[in-house]
Amino acid sequence: MLQDKPCSVLRDYHPMTCDQQSSRPMTYEADKVEDQQGKRHLETIDGEEDDVVKKVPKHLGDQVDTDLSIGGILKLVSDQLSNQGHTGVDSDSSSLIADIGPDNSISCLIRCSRADYGSIASLNRSFRSLVRSGELYKLRRKSGVVEHWVYFSCQLLEWEAFDPIRHHWMHLPRMYSDDSFVFADKESLAVGTELLVFGKNVMAHVIYRYSLLTNTWTTGMSMNKPRCLFGSASLREIAILAGGCDSNGNILSSAELYNSETRRWMMLPSMKKARKMCSAVFMDGKFYVIGGTGAESKLLTCGEEYNLENGTWTEILNMSPVGTGAPRANGPPAISGAPPLIAVVKNELYAADYASMEVRKYNKEGRVWITIGKLPERADSMHGWGLAFRACGDRLIVIGGPRSSRVDLIEVNSWVPGEGPPRWDVLGRKRSSSFVYNCAVMGC
Repeated sequence: MLQDKPCSVLRDYHPMTCDQQSSRPMTYEADKVEDQQGKRHLETIDGEEDDVVKKVPKHLGDQVDTDLSIGGILKLVSDQLSNQGHTGVDSDSSSLIADIGPDNSISCLIRCSRADYGSIASLNRSFRSLVRSGELYKLRRKSGVVEHWVYFSCQLLEWEAFDPIRHHWMHLPRMYSDDSFVFADKESLAVGTELLVFGKNVMAHVIYRYSLLTNTWTTGMSMNKPRCLFGSASLREIAILAGGCDSNGNILSSAELYNSETRRWMMLPSMKKARKMCSAVFMDGKFYVIGGTGAESKLLTCGEEYNLENGTWTEILNMSPVGTGAPRANGPPAISGAPPLIAVVKNELYAADYASMEVRKYNKEGRVWITIGKLPERADSMHGWGLAFRACGDRLIVIGGPRSSRVDLIEVNSWVPGEGPPRWDVLGRKRSSSFVYNCAVMGC
């Protein structure tokens, strides 16, 4: 399978700054941006129009420079609608940017940041349809244009998103559920343009689905074999879930594949070993399940590799970063800790060792873990719980905060792996509970 290859995205229009927040991130009306001083519309400030025009092509013809800013697009469409108004044409026409044609219009749009799609969708019916249908994201994927946003929950039923490029915080609509779901174990997964949150209510397992296209939560989806405490990972429009526990507490070896475009679940061959509280990643086009606990609460240090082409599982010894080292004095039993904190960047596997606050890298040839440096100093956890360690494009992201601070604080730390030990940059910081319940990265 092809790997995502991020492509350059236009960044010359910046209505948002590092400390700004949006209370309605992706509604398809005029987007709102909130900063510490208040709120403002992207298009107007105190009743006056923003100067959003940054670059407009000098020549309009069959071949158009696709390095066109969102400001240029807004200007072109504004002129287009103005001309339509003078000729008596409906301003909500079906055209995109008439002067450059539909193909060049779409070529420009797929290279705009998806943070701007809310404003673009408000221009006319065609733009709105293109964004809300999901077709624009499919075209981005085919063109290799991928932006990664981090979604996380530090308050029960509340989720936020963070754009690591613009350093922009966004609030998602609140989830609504009964108390049994609130306090149940939950897993999360981002796939395609969806964020899935798995939990359990009074009667059965339940899945909440957040759609980036509509900015809404829905329920009603169900797996073939409902489960919790599983390992999962996504690759573009597909995701695989493996292991976990069923409603009766039985540990599972089964696995399922979910396609976010068809919204269908498909059973896969079962793993060689049943396991729960495991972690999973995609690497080199294959799916890996790592660590967890098996029958009789036995700690599993092996991993399993699933080949999507021939549908087979292969066991890999000592692949888990948990339990493969020497026992730690006065430390909790490994089985009481969080599932392995692992992430893959550029097909290299990394792990966060919460006990020693170290970052480790997996040597594929030697099949050993090597310590390469330290985690951010302020990223505390409770035996690994409450700390998020994720891959976000070409960087590793650590989300957490200090437990000893008098003020609840959450930080987003970033490091782009390369030569030398990790050097962490703080991309964002805000007042919030420092315990991360769930976290997922959406690339689209």
